[in-house]
Amino acid sequence: MKTRLLHVRANVKDLERAVKWYEDVLGYSVAASWPPEKPNYVHFEHEGGAMFGLMEHENYPSPGRFNFYVDHVDELWGKLKDNVEVVEELFSTPYGSKKFTILDMDGNELGFVQDNL
Repeated sequence: MKTRLLHVRANVKDLERAVKWYEDVLGYSVAASWPPEKPNYVHFEHEGGAMFGLMEHENYPSPGRFNFYVDHVDELWGKLKDNVEVVEELFSTPYGSKKFTILDMDGNELGFVQDNL
């Protein structure tokens, strides 16, 4: 079976608090929210790949891992490592990439990967 990931969503306890963390710590920008009258969902600007969203949801906590592919993983590691909870420090994988994994405010694991080194 082949898969093509287009959209991932993490459930969060407090949407406003989570959005602020993603904006302030990771530098993400909200592209849209829903429903218009009282949003409980947002997704962030993206360039190709999967759209990433957050939803204030009763199934919180439901931690998962979401890997984001980046161009300069060493630089991002330097910016984030002292300001986040680290799950895996920056390391080289046996399949030719480098990555690190952190936790967001709600326990979701966020991996940052640079391929083709």
